[in-house]
Amino acid sequence: MNAVQLIGRLTADPEAKEAQSGRRLTKMRLAVPRREKEAGAVFVDVVAWGPLGEACARHLTRGREVAVAGRLEVDEWLDSEGKRRTRPGVVADQVEFLR
Repeated sequence: MNAVQLIGRLTADPEAKEAQSGRRLTKMRLAVPRREKEAGAVFVDVVAWGPLGEACARHLTRGREVAVAGRLEVDEWLDSEGKRRTRPGVVADQVEFLR
């Protein structure tokens, strides 16, 4: 099973784009607070596709609290020095606007 559920605040306004395939997507970065005993937050990249992404781009702004449900995905690429890099992120199936 590959399922992720997060609640956090947006670190910036969502960024709407068009993929090479022509599909619309919206990228967001979410700050998820750590446990009470730990300080700081975990920062997670979130992508929402199609109508969900368009709604996020239209209605959400930096600092807004959201709940995200989706699946974990890992992006892989080669950096300028030829080293393989990876970054985990979430592909959203649901985004609930909280506050």
